[in-house]
Amino acid sequence: MISEALSRFPRLDLVPQPTPLQRLERLSRHLGRDVHIKRDDLTPFALGGNKARKLEFLGADALGRQADTLITAGAIQSNHVRQTAALAAQLGLACLALLENPIASADPNYLHNGNRLLLELFATRVEAVASLDDADGLLAARAERLRATGKRPYVVPIGGSNALGTLGYVKAGLELAEQISAAGMAVSAVVLASGSGATHAGVALALAHVLPQVKVIGVTVSRSADAQRLKVAGLVQRSAELLGIDVPETLHLELWDGYFAPRYGEPNAGTLDAIRLLAGSEGLLLDPVYTGKAFAGLLDGLRTGTLAGDGALVFLHTGGSPALFAYHPSMLS
Repeated sequence: MISEALSRFPRLDLVPQPTPLQRLERLSRHLGRDVHIKRDDLTPFALGGNKARKLEFLGADALGRQADTLITAGAIQSNHVRQTAALAAQLGLACLALLENPIASADPNYLHNGNRLLLELFATRVEAVASLDDADGLLAARAERLRATGKRPYVVPIGGSNALGTLGYVKAGLELAEQISAAGMAVSAVVLASGSGATHAGVALALAHVLPQVKVIGVTVSRSADAQRLKVAGLVQRSAELLGIDVPETLHLELWDGYFAPRYGEPNAGTLDAIRLLAGSEGLLLDPVYTGKAFAGLLDGLRTGTLAGDGALVFLHTGGSPALFAYHPSMLS
């Protein structure tokens, strides 16, 4: 039923094939638990990452509305802004990005390398803003300004996280469920980074319908569990309404908020340990903003017994490795 509902919405073909679900062989032996990784860092668009799945639906909507400009916002090292800018370039649209410096860094690497460098290559128009606390208001104002000049702007929310963008991860959740079933795996939990919320909401809604026994655990990257729960729950409800499906009573939003300190975009010791462990044991790269913190949560859950049991764990790798090049070694020590 969900697949049929999804098929009614036009989408671009940015993720034409399922991304791999791989067992972390060496790390599983080291941890004494079967750990797999869903490789959405390998989505084949603009160096990969989860935003491509949301942009499949948002980009199609922008074209349907005959937009000539995409407007979005994020941190200087935003993966979302990078992939949105790349989509604009691919579609022949202009792109305006409102960027904030959430860690008040003056480091040249942070200000000019990594994702920020890629925005230059994608010919993105950038405006620095002091804060994105009222991102929706800022984006609406910029869109109105462009309309006054005869442009046709399309606002892509931070992280691509609205009801339509969430459909990308409803689809991805169904894809993951099929892979789990095809492999005959008994999975206890899926662990992922919970930021702007649509990835978490989409996976939780999909699995609540097709694999309700699997917990979906969101590790927050910028706010408390209570504040994040309101964001994710709203996206679950609005995307379900958009699809015309119910929200199962069994859906429970589990959120861990002990790993995002000191703030969004700034790694902590656990983040760095997680990045080094996965790189050193599997040759896989996490980032210091999202996946490093989420994987630190998974590791701590195993250490503390919060993730007790025999079932396999699946970590959803949402990408972000270009941001590594923006962090000077002193910021990662």
